[in-house]
Amino acid sequence: MRKSLLFLLPLVPLSSIWADITLPPLISDNMLLQRAQAAIWGKADPGEAVTVKLGAKEAKTTAGKDGKWRVNLDGLEPGLAGDMTVSGKNSLTVHNVAVGDVWVCSGQSNMAMTLKSSLNPSGGVVHFEQEIAAAHFPKIRMFNAPRNSSETPVEEIAGKWEVCTPENVPHWSATGYFFGRKLHQDLEIPIGLIHSSWPGTNACAWTPTEVLQGDPDFKTTYYDKRQKELANYPALQEKYEKETLVAWKAAVKAAKAEGKPEPKKPRGPGYGGAASTLYNAMIFGATKYPIKGAIWYQGESNAGDALRYRRLLPAMITSWRKAWNQPELPFYIVQLANFMAPTPEPTDTHWALLRESQRLTSLSLPNSGLAVAIDIGEEKSVHPANKQEVGIRLALVAEAKTYGKDIVYSGPAFDTVKFDGANATVAFKPGTALGLAAKDGGKIKEFALAGADQKFVWADAKIVASQKSKEPVLTLTAPGVEHPVAVRYAWANNPAVNLVNQAGLPAVPFRTDEWLQAVSRHSPTVNPKAQ
Repeated sequence: MRKSLLFLLPLVPLSSIWADITLPPLISDNMLLQRAQAAIWGKADPGEAVTVKLGAKEAKTTAGKDGKWRVNLDGLEPGLAGDMTVSGKNSLTVHNVAVGDVWVCSGQSNMAMTLKSSLNPSGGVVHFEQEIAAAHFPKIRMFNAPRNSSETPVEEIAGKWEVCTPENVPHWSATGYFFGRKLHQDLEIPIGLIHSSWPGTNACAWTPTEVLQGDPDFKTTYYDKRQKELANYPALQEKYEKETLVAWKAAVKAAKAEGKPEPKKPRGPGYGGAASTLYNAMIFGATKYPIKGAIWYQGESNAGDALRYRRLLPAMITSWRKAWNQPELPFYIVQLANFMAPTPEPTDTHWALLRESQRLTSLSLPNSGLAVAIDIGEEKSVHPANKQEVGIRLALVAEAKTYGKDIVYSGPAFDTVKFDGANATVAFKPGTALGLAAKDGGKIKEFALAGADQKFVWADAKIVASQKSKEPVLTLTAPGVEHPVAVRYAWANNPAVNLVNQAGLPAVPFRTDEWLQAVSRHSPTVNPKAQ
C-alpha cells in the first residue's frame, strides 16, 4: 500500500500542491498602502484567477506561467481602510490596512538608532520615556526589515508591519519615527515607514551591482574588491576562526577575570556591508511597493573617501529612482552632524568634505534636499542622541519640497560672495536668511577667509541690511587677509556654529574654493564597530 501511494504521488497535479495564494511580507497585517497607486502582488497556481478587494475597490488578474500575479488599486484615499481580501482557490485576509504616504528610511547606524536608545533633547539623560508612552498613533505604521545581505537580488524583502503603539515604538528607528510623526500630525494623513538600515555600512552596499560595474572607478574600488573577497572567503573565514575568534575569546576571559565589560565579538568576513549586498537583500524586494519618497542617514563610513562619495551617492539615488520606476522620487539626506574634538584654528578634514558631498548631491539632483545637523552632534559620540530634531528637520524639507507647504525648511544657505578689498560680502539663498542672527546672542563664529596663499584665518562677521534684498547679508574681514579670495563656514569636524535664521535652523556649512589642502586624518573612516 505504501509503495502504491509513493507511485501515485507524482501523478497528483502540481496545481493541487501550489494552488494556495501566498503573499510577501510587505503585503501583510497592519500594512500601509501608498495612496493613489497601491500595488498588491503574490503567487498562486499558474493561470489561477485572483481577486483583491479593499473597501469599494476591487481588482482582478490571472497568475502568469510562473505563478506570479500583481494588481494595482488605483485611487485609494488616505485613511484606515480596514481588511483586504485576496481570493482565488483559497482566500486570505490582510487585517487592519491603512492608506496614506509611504517613506523608505535607510542608511547606517544613525538611522538604525532606536527610540529607546535616544536621549531627551532637553539635555537630560532620561530615555524618551514620555515620547514612548504617548506613542498612540494608529495611523502611523513601520515595516522593520531585519538585517540581511545577499550577493544576488532577493525577490522579497523580509520584515513585518507594526502599528505605532507604546509597546512597538521602543525598537523603531528614532529618526524615522519623528519624521513620520511630524508628517502625520501636520498633514493629517496616515504615514507608513519602511525601515531598512544597517550600522557601519558604506553607500556602495546600498547600490545595485550594475551601477558599480558600469563605472570604471566604482568597478575597481567596490565591485572587483568584493569579488576578490569572495574568492578569498574560505581562507579569510579560517583565519577568522583560528586567530580572530581565539583572540577575542581570550579577551573575554580576561575581561571577566578583571570584572570588566565583555569586548564586542568581531565581525567575520561575511559582514553584510560589501558592494551591493544590502541593496540586494534589503532594498530590491521593496521596489515593487509604491512609495512617496525616501530619507537617508548615512555617510560616516564613507568619510575617508569623501570625494568619490559625491559621485557614488547621486548614482545610488538615481538607481533607486529607476528601480522604483519613479524618476522624480523625493530623496532627502541628513548631513553629518558635528563630531570629535573642536579645533582652535581653521582646518581641513574628511568630515567637512563628506558634508560638502552631501550638500552638492542635494543641489545637483532634482527632488532632493538636505537636513542639516551641524549644531546637534556630540563631541564624543558619532551617534547624536537628539534624533527628534533630525526627524523634524527632515519633515520640514519634505513638507516644503514634496507637499508644497510655504514654510522655512532650511537654515541660511550660501548663494553668492562678493570680494571688495579686504571685505567679503556673503548673500544667502532667498527665503533662508530672514531673521539672520547668532543663536546665543554673541559673536558669529566659524567663518574663515583666505587670500591667494590659501591660508585661512578666522573672520569677523557682521549682519548688515542688503541694498538689493529684504534679507540681510554678512560682511566678513579677517586680520592679515588684505585681499580675500575664498570663504569657508563651519568647515571642520566639530565647528562651534551659532548662525541661524528666524526658524532657528542652522546655516548650511559651505566653502567657495575648490582647494584640496592637506586633509586632516583625524576623521577618516569611523570605526564601523562603533556604529
